[in-house]
Amino acid sequence: MGQLGSWVARAGVGFVRACVVTVVSMLVPAVWAVAVVWGIRWGAGNPWSWVGPFVLVCVGTLLLSRPVCRLVRSLVARWTATVIPAGYREAGPVTRMSTGYWWNGFSYERTRRDALLDQKWRVRWRDPANWRDLRFTAVVPFTAGAVACLPPAGVAAAVLGLSQSEPVARVVGVLGLAVAVGTAPYAWRPTRAVAVRFLRPSLAMALADRVDELTTQRADTTVAQAAEIRRIERDLHDGAQARLVALGLSLATAEKLMETDPDQARALMRDARAGATASLTELRELIRGISPPVLNERGLVDAVRALALDVPLEVTVSAETPLHVEAPVETAVYFGITELLTNAVRHARATRARVSLTQDDAGLRVEVEDDGRGGADARGGGGLDGLRRRLAVFDGAMEITSPPGGPTRVRMTVPCESL
Repeated sequence: MGQLGSWVARAGVGFVRACVVTVVSMLVPAVWAVAVVWGIRWGAGNPWSWVGPFVLVCVGTLLLSRPVCRLVRSLVARWTATVIPAGYREAGPVTRMSTGYWWNGFSYERTRRDALLDQKWRVRWRDPANWRDLRFTAVVPFTAGAVACLPPAGVAAAVLGLSQSEPVARVVGVLGLAVAVGTAPYAWRPTRAVAVRFLRPSLAMALADRVDELTTQRADTTVAQAAEIRRIERDLHDGAQARLVALGLSLATAEKLMETDPDQARALMRDARAGATASLTELRELIRGISPPVLNERGLVDAVRALALDVPLEVTVSAETPLHVEAPVETAVYFGITELLTNAVRHARATRARVSLTQDDAGLRVEVEDDGRGGADARGGGGLDGLRRRLAVFDGAMEITSPPGGPTRVRMTVPCESL
C-alpha cells in the first residue's frame, strides 16, 4: 500500500511537471502556429499573407527565446538542483565624463538614462547567448517538449475515448490512460539533459566571461595595491618618519648643549633613545602588516596560531594535515582569517571562535566560525566583499552563513595544488 501511494504521488507530481514543460516548450511553436493560421485566413491573394506571419514569427521568437530559457533553467534548478549558468553578458558601469556626457562603453550620451538605455540594447543584441537561446527554442519542442506531451496527451485521449460508446474509442481511451499513468513520473526528466546540453555557455562565452572576470580582478588588484601603497606611505610619514626627524633634531640640540648644559643634553638623548625604540617598534608593526615574519618562517598554521594568541577571543585552531601552498595564497588566506577574527571582535561581539584548515586534492579549505550575534553580509565596498575579491584572484570562493543571532560561519576555498 505504501509503494502504491508513493507511485501515485510520483505520478501526480510528474504529470504536473510534464504539463508545465509542455506549456513552456510549446510557447514558441504556438506563435508559429498562430502565424500559419493567420496567413491561411488572409489567403494567398493577399500581399500581406506571408509578410505579416513572417514578421510575427521573427518578433515572437526573439522576444520569447530568452524568457523561455530563463524559465527552463529555473525549473531544472528547482526540480533537480542542477544549476545551469546563464552566461549572458553583463552591462558595465556608466561613467560621467568631465565634458558632462555619459560613457556607457559604446557611445557618449547626454543623460545617464539615455546611456543606460543604449547600453542595454547594445549588450542585449550583441550577446552571443542570443543564438544559443534561439537554438534551444527550436530544439526543445521536438525533444523534451515532445516527451513531456505524452501524459497530457494520454489524459486527453482517455477523456475523449472513454466519453464515447464505440468499443474502439474506449480501447483508445484505456490505452491513453495507461500511457499517461505509465509515463507521468518520467516524461519531464529529459528536460534536464536537453537543458544541460543546449543551454550551458559555449566555450567562446565561457572564455569571454573569464576575460571579463580577469579584467575585473586586475582592476581590483590595482586599486588594492594603490590603496596599500598609500597606507604604507601614510604610516611611514605620520609615524616612523616623524619620529626619526624629531630624533635628529633632539640629537642636534643635545650636541649643542653638551658643553653648556650637560643635564639637559642627557635628557634629550634619553628622549631620543625612547623615540628610536618607538620608531623601531612602528617599523616592525608595519612590516608585520605587509608580510608577517612568522608566516614566512613557520607557515600558515603556526601564523594563524600566533594570531589567535593576540586576538581577545578564545580561538581554537585545528589543521588536519600539514599545509603546503604557495606563498601568495598563504598571505591572502592569512589576512582573510585576520579580517574575519577582527570582525568577530569588533562587530559580532563574539567570545569564542574556531578556525579549521584542511587541504586535499581539490585545494585549501578554511572555515572560521564564531558565536557572535550574526548578520554578517558581504555588501559592496565592505571588508567581506574585499576579502571575496582577494580570493577571486586565485579562483577562490567564500561562502557566508550568518543568520541573525548567530553563529557566523565563513568558508573560504582556494583551488591550489600541494607543493
